[in-house]
Amino acid sequence: KKLCDRFCCIRNMNNIILLGPPGAGKGTQADLICELCNVPKISTGDMLREAVASGSALGLKVSNILDTGGLVSDDIIGSLIKERLTKADCVNGSLFDGVPRTIGQAKQLTEMGVIFTHVIEIHVEDEIIVNRMSGRRVHPASGRNYHIDFNPPKEPGIDNETGEALIQREDDKPETVLNRLSVYHDQTKPLTEFYMNLSKEGDINFYKVDGSKSVEEVFKNISSNL
Repeated sequence: KKLCDRFCCIRNMNNIILLGPPGAGKGTQADLICELCNVPKISTGDMLREAVASGSALGLKVSNILDTGGLVSDDIIGSLIKERLTKADCVNGSLFDGVPRTIGQAKQLTEMGVIFTHVIEIHVEDEIIVNRMSGRRVHPASGRNYHIDFNPPKEPGIDNETGEALIQREDDKPETVLNRLSVYHDQTKPLTEFYMNLSKEGDINFYKVDGSKSVEEVFKNISSNL
Protein backbone atom coordinates (compact mmCIF):
# COMPACT_ATOMS: atom_id res chain seq x y z
CA LYS A 1 0.00 0.00 0.00
CA LYS A 2 2.87 2.38 0.81
CA LEU A 3 4.32 1.79 -2.66
CA CYS A 4 0.93 2.53 -4.19
CA ASP A 5 0.58 5.71 -2.12
CA ARG A 6 4.05 6.80 -3.20
CA PHE A 7 3.95 6.06 -6.88
CA CYS A 8 0.30 6.17 -7.97
CA CYS A 9 0.42 9.85 -8.80
CA ILE A 10 0.46 8.67 -12.41
CA ARG A 11 -1.84 10.52 -14.76
CA ASN A 12 -4.79 8.58 -16.12
CA MET A 13 -4.72 6.57 -19.33
CA ASN A 14 -1.21 5.16 -19.15
CA ASN A 15 -0.86 2.40 -21.70
CA ILE A 16 2.31 0.52 -20.83
CA ILE A 17 4.25 -2.03 -22.88
CA LEU A 18 6.46 -4.50 -21.05
CA LEU A 19 9.31 -5.87 -23.16
CA GLY A 20 11.95 -8.48 -22.40
CA PRO A 21 13.12 -11.97 -23.28
CA PRO A 22 11.43 -15.16 -22.07
CA GLY A 23 12.49 -15.82 -18.49
CA ALA A 24 13.17 -12.15 -17.70
CA GLY A 25 10.41 -12.04 -15.09
CA LYS A 26 7.86 -10.07 -17.10
CA GLY A 27 4.91 -12.03 -15.72
CA THR A 28 5.80 -11.30 -12.09
CA GLN A 29 6.49 -7.61 -12.77
CA ALA A 30 3.34 -7.28 -14.87
CA ASP A 31 1.18 -8.44 -11.97
CA LEU A 32 2.89 -6.00 -9.60
CA ILE A 33 2.55 -3.07 -12.03
CA CYS A 34 -1.13 -3.83 -12.64
CA GLU A 35 -1.80 -3.82 -8.90
CA LEU A 36 0.22 -0.64 -8.42
CA CYS A 37 -1.49 1.29 -11.21
CA ASN A 38 -4.92 -0.36 -11.07
CA VAL A 39 -4.83 -1.37 -14.73
CA PRO A 40 -5.56 -4.71 -16.45
CA LYS A 41 -2.87 -6.94 -17.95
CA ILE A 42 -3.51 -7.61 -21.62
CA SER A 43 -1.87 -10.35 -23.68
CA THR A 44 -2.36 -11.75 -27.17
CA GLY A 45 -3.57 -15.07 -25.80
CA ASP A 46 -6.17 -13.40 -23.56
CA MET A 47 -7.46 -11.24 -26.41
CA LEU A 48 -7.72 -14.15 -28.83
CA ARG A 49 -9.62 -16.28 -26.30
CA GLU A 50 -11.98 -13.41 -25.44
CA ALA A 51 -12.61 -12.69 -29.14
CA VAL A 52 -13.47 -16.32 -29.87
CA ALA A 53 -15.72 -16.55 -26.80
CA SER A 54 -17.57 -13.35 -27.74
CA GLY A 55 -18.91 -14.83 -30.97
CA SER A 56 -18.44 -11.48 -32.74
CA ALA A 57 -17.61 -11.26 -36.42
CA LEU A 58 -13.97 -10.63 -35.55
CA GLY A 59 -14.08 -13.49 -33.04
CA LEU A 60 -15.41 -15.90 -35.66
CA LYS A 61 -12.66 -14.84 -38.04
CA VAL A 62 -10.04 -15.49 -35.35
CA SER A 63 -11.63 -18.84 -34.53
CA ASN A 64 -11.48 -19.97 -38.15
CA ILE A 65 -7.80 -19.01 -38.41
CA LEU A 66 -6.88 -20.83 -35.20
CA ASP A 67 -8.90 -23.92 -36.11
CA THR A 68 -7.00 -24.27 -39.36
CA GLY A 69 -3.62 -23.73 -37.69
CA GLY A 70 -3.04 -20.35 -39.34
CA LEU A 71 -1.26 -17.30 -37.93
CA VAL A 72 -3.36 -14.33 -36.84
CA SER A 73 -2.30 -11.32 -38.92
CA ASP A 74 -0.93 -8.05 -37.55
CA ASP A 75 -4.08 -6.30 -38.80
CA ILE A 76 -6.30 -8.53 -36.67
CA ILE A 77 -4.05 -8.20 -33.63
CA GLY A 78 -4.22 -4.42 -34.05
CA SER A 79 -8.02 -4.51 -34.26
CA LEU A 80 -8.23 -6.69 -31.14
CA ILE A 81 -6.00 -4.28 -29.20
CA LYS A 82 -7.96 -1.23 -30.29
CA GLU A 83 -11.21 -2.96 -29.30
CA ARG A 84 -9.75 -4.13 -25.98
CA LEU A 85 -8.75 -0.59 -25.02
CA THR A 86 -12.41 0.51 -25.18
CA LYS A 87 -13.39 -1.84 -22.32
CA ALA A 88 -14.40 -0.31 -19.00
CA ASP A 89 -11.50 -1.83 -17.07
CA CYS A 90 -9.05 0.17 -19.21
CA VAL A 91 -10.29 3.52 -17.92
CA ASN A 92 -6.99 4.09 -16.04
CA GLY A 93 -4.88 2.58 -18.81
CA SER A 94 -3.53 -0.90 -19.43
CA LEU A 95 -0.39 -2.98 -19.42
CA PHE A 96 0.57 -5.03 -22.48
CA ASP A 97 2.71 -8.08 -21.75
CA GLY A 98 4.15 -9.60 -24.92
CA VAL A 99 2.22 -7.28 -27.24
CA PRO A 100 3.29 -6.04 -29.75
CA ARG A 101 5.71 -8.83 -30.70
CA THR A 102 7.03 -7.45 -33.98
CA ILE A 103 7.88 -4.15 -35.68
CA GLY A 104 4.97 -4.80 -38.04
CA GLN A 105 2.51 -4.99 -35.15
CA ALA A 106 3.98 -1.86 -33.54
CA LYS A 107 3.67 0.16 -36.75
CA GLN A 108 0.15 -1.13 -37.31
CA LEU A 109 -0.90 0.05 -33.85
CA THR A 110 0.69 3.48 -34.42
CA GLU A 111 -1.16 3.85 -37.72
CA MET A 112 -4.43 2.88 -36.00
CA GLY A 113 -3.94 5.63 -33.43
CA VAL A 114 -3.30 3.33 -30.47
CA ILE A 115 -1.16 5.42 -28.12
CA PHE A 116 1.27 3.92 -25.62
CA THR A 117 2.73 6.24 -23.00
CA HIS A 118 5.42 4.02 -21.45
CA VAL A 119 7.64 1.20 -22.70
CA ILE A 120 9.63 -0.70 -20.10
CA GLU A 121 12.30 -3.17 -21.17
CA ILE A 122 13.44 -5.73 -18.61
CA HIS A 123 16.97 -6.51 -19.76
CA VAL A 124 18.63 -9.81 -18.83
CA GLU A 125 21.66 -11.38 -20.51
CA ASP A 126 21.06 -14.65 -22.39
CA GLU A 127 23.42 -16.60 -20.15
CA ILE A 128 21.39 -15.67 -17.06
CA ILE A 129 18.13 -16.53 -18.84
CA VAL A 130 19.39 -20.00 -19.78
CA ASN A 131 20.53 -20.61 -16.21
CA ARG A 132 17.24 -19.41 -14.77
CA MET A 133 15.02 -21.45 -17.05
CA SER A 134 17.07 -24.63 -17.45
CA GLY A 135 17.34 -24.90 -13.66
CA ARG A 136 13.58 -25.04 -13.19
CA ARG A 137 12.00 -28.28 -11.95
CA VAL A 138 8.26 -28.86 -11.69
CA HIS A 139 5.95 -31.23 -9.83
CA PRO A 140 3.52 -32.14 -12.66
CA ALA A 141 0.44 -32.87 -10.53
CA SER A 142 0.48 -29.65 -8.48
CA GLY A 143 2.53 -27.26 -10.61
CA ARG A 144 4.91 -26.55 -7.71
CA ASN A 145 8.09 -24.97 -9.02
CA TYR A 146 11.66 -25.39 -7.81
CA HIS A 147 15.05 -24.27 -9.04
CA ILE A 148 18.17 -26.36 -8.61
CA ASP A 149 20.18 -23.27 -7.52
CA PHE A 150 17.75 -20.66 -6.16
CA ASN A 151 14.92 -22.76 -4.70
CA PRO A 152 16.08 -26.39 -4.53
CA PRO A 153 13.89 -29.19 -3.14
CA LYS A 154 15.03 -30.81 0.11
CA GLU A 155 16.02 -33.91 -1.85
CA PRO A 156 17.33 -33.40 -5.42
CA GLY A 157 14.69 -34.23 -8.02
CA ILE A 158 11.97 -34.94 -5.44
CA ASP A 159 8.89 -32.89 -4.54
CA ASN A 160 8.99 -31.72 -0.91
CA GLU A 161 5.34 -32.51 -0.16
CA THR A 162 4.58 -35.74 -2.02
CA GLY A 163 7.96 -37.39 -2.47
CA GLU A 164 7.18 -37.74 -6.18
CA ALA A 165 9.67 -37.10 -8.97
CA LEU A 166 10.11 -33.62 -10.41
CA ILE A 167 10.46 -33.02 -14.14
CA GLN A 168 12.17 -30.54 -16.40
CA ARG A 169 9.62 -29.19 -18.86
CA GLU A 170 10.47 -29.30 -22.54
CA ASP A 171 10.27 -25.48 -22.67
CA ASP A 172 12.93 -25.24 -19.96
CA LYS A 173 15.57 -27.43 -21.60
CA PRO A 174 18.68 -25.43 -22.61
CA GLU A 175 18.30 -26.09 -26.35
CA THR A 176 14.66 -24.98 -26.26
CA VAL A 177 15.50 -21.87 -24.25
CA LEU A 178 18.24 -20.93 -26.71
CA ASN A 179 15.81 -21.36 -29.61
CA ARG A 180 13.22 -19.15 -27.90
CA LEU A 181 15.88 -16.53 -27.27
CA SER A 182 16.91 -16.66 -30.92
CA VAL A 183 13.31 -16.00 -31.98
CA TYR A 184 13.09 -13.16 -29.47
CA HIS A 185 16.27 -11.47 -30.73
CA ASP A 186 15.14 -11.85 -34.33
CA GLN A 187 11.51 -10.75 -34.03
CA THR A 188 10.93 -8.83 -30.80
CA LYS A 189 14.23 -7.25 -29.70
CA PRO A 190 14.12 -4.76 -32.64
CA LEU A 191 11.16 -3.15 -30.84
CA THR A 192 13.68 -1.72 -28.38
CA GLU A 193 15.22 0.54 -31.02
CA PHE A 194 11.79 1.31 -32.49
CA TYR A 195 10.46 2.65 -29.18
CA MET A 196 13.74 4.29 -28.20
CA ASN A 197 13.49 6.39 -31.36
CA LEU A 198 9.92 7.36 -30.49
CA SER A 199 11.16 8.30 -27.03
CA LYS A 200 13.77 10.63 -28.52
CA GLU A 201 10.98 12.34 -30.44
CA GLY A 202 9.11 12.84 -27.18
CA ASP A 203 6.20 10.61 -28.15
CA ILE A 204 6.74 7.93 -25.52
CA ASN A 205 8.67 7.27 -22.30
CA PHE A 206 11.18 4.43 -22.75
CA TYR A 207 12.98 2.87 -19.79
CA LYS A 208 15.38 -0.06 -19.50
CA VAL A 209 15.73 -1.83 -16.15
CA ASP A 210 18.18 -4.50 -15.02
CA GLY A 211 16.16 -7.71 -14.71
CA SER A 212 19.04 -9.67 -13.17
CA LYS A 213 18.35 -8.07 -9.78
CA SER A 214 15.81 -9.26 -7.20
CA VAL A 215 12.07 -9.01 -7.88
CA GLU A 216 11.82 -6.24 -5.29
CA GLU A 217 14.68 -4.22 -6.79
CA VAL A 218 13.34 -4.54 -10.34
CA PHE A 219 9.87 -3.45 -9.23
CA LYS A 220 11.24 -0.47 -7.29
CA ASN A 221 13.15 0.64 -10.41
CA ILE A 222 10.07 0.26 -12.62
CA SER A 223 7.87 2.10 -10.12
CA SER A 224 10.25 5.06 -9.85
CA ASN A 225 10.38 5.34 -13.64
CA LEU A 226 6.63 5.33 -13.91
